[in-house]
Amino acid sequence: MAARTSFENLQVYKLGEKLADEVWTVVTGWEQFAEAAVGRQMVRAADSVGANIAEGSGRGSFQDNRRFVKMARGSLNETKHWLRRAYRRGLLSTEDVKRIRPIIDELAPKLNAYLQSIGNIPNTIRIDDRDEATDNGQRTTDSSC
Repeated sequence: MAARTSFENLQVYKLGEKLADEVWTVVTGWEQFAEAAVGRQMVRAADSVGANIAEGSGRGSFQDNRRFVKMARGSLNETKHWLRRAYRRGLLSTEDVKRIRPIIDELAPKLNAYLQSIGNIPNTIRIDDRDEATDNGQRTTDSSC
């Protein structure tokens, strides 16, 4: 197996994967019409959350990364829309909601925090009469990958 890239270690990315996997599991149990009408849209939206985080992290600039994280946030909102439609149409069980809601409740604020952290250098420390900044692991590019 290849070495992990930096986005794969992000908690926000892992939550995006978890959401996508839960949505996939739910939708694959639906009858054909519901899966085609609502399920495919919901799976695409949920998959796009993690995909946009991954793509943004590989773009090489803070501005591009922020743009893709904003798209991930939009995909999360779209996923929430489709989940609401599925619930209203009786496609989601109480157990489905109990598994998916906590993921969204954790992912949404973490996605916003990640967006705010991109490009910010929060701590400046003095070392050997030089100012050096630390990025606390928020850098979007990694030349060692």
